Amino acid sequence: MVSLYPTAPRDRDRWIIQQRENVPRGKVDAFRPHAFWVEDERAASGEIVPVATLLLTNRECPWKCLMCDLWRHTLTESVPPGAIPAQIDLALKQLPDARKIKLYNSGSFFDPRAIPSEDYEFIAARLAGFERVIVESHPTLIGDSCWRFRDLLGAHGVALEVAMGLETIHPEVSERLNKRATPDDFARAARMLRDNDIALRAFVLVKPPFMDESEALLWANRSTDFAFDCGADVVALIPTRRGNGAMEVLESRGEWSPPRLQTLENATDYGVTLRRGRVFADLWDLEQFSTCIHCFQARRLRLQAMNFEQQVLPSVTCGFCANAN
Repeated sequence: MVSLYPTAPRDRDRWIIQQRENVPRGKVDAFRPHAFWVEDERAASGEIVPVATLLLTNRECPWKCLMCDLWRHTLTESVPPGAIPAQIDLALKQLPDARKIKLYNSGSFFDPRAIPSEDYEFIAARLAGFERVIVESHPTLIGDSCWRFRDLLGAHGVALEVAMGLETIHPEVSERLNKRATPDDFARAARMLRDNDIALRAFVLVKPPFMDESEALLWANRSTDFAFDCGADVVALIPTRRGNGAMEVLESRGEWSPPRLQTLENATDYGVTLRRGRVFADLWDLEQFSTCIHCFQARRLRLQAMNFEQQVLPSVTCGFCANAN
């Protein structure tokens, strides 16, 4: 079958946007975060610490990544100055205490059209008392804004960590994801972060489009190796999901299918075995990757325990499916 997916980046942008026609954009408010919660995460020290996560509401990311569905909870225009500090205030008033905080914003924190740079000082002041702030950024936006925000946080005794999407180092697939950032761009940004004493968290996709299941594990493992070679402290393994229109079209044409739960488990086992840094399996909506109701909960609990313990635990055996899913 000849792929209908365009080869030129601008044509890909148009194609990806066209596939959104039947996917509704959620109603969001510039002065309210899309969501917020506190959950436990293993720290570099080995402690299990509470981490607040805020999904900030802001303008859609300028890049149109093939697999991304985060645009569904964004605005079509930039938020006014003061809106982001107001969102943080609203969430922190309702959340229990936490030691670290993730400010995730469906794009790049250092995109001035998403997070007004004039708000950095106010944001940093509101985060005094946290040990660490984790923000997301596209690799090409790492630079002066990042150093400025680090210094503002540092004045309050708060460390900065930046999360970047490596996705995959498969050369052809990486380019077709339409991220407009290569593994070399990631490595360059990682080196800049390291030189400026900023920790790095890497996102690695498990089974992006245009891979079969055996390739998915191989390239997830290679991408994990690459992220650690670049100095990552954390690698988060993200199983590629439906939900943005484009993925459903690729699935209907046989150019993608969701990863098997076993593939995520094997990729997590591999990463944890390396002992080069923390490796976390993303457990959100995990049930969609399993086809066996009998063993799913035990397998989920195993991955959750591995996220905390950073040790490979005994595999779950199932007499119904023999873990063939």
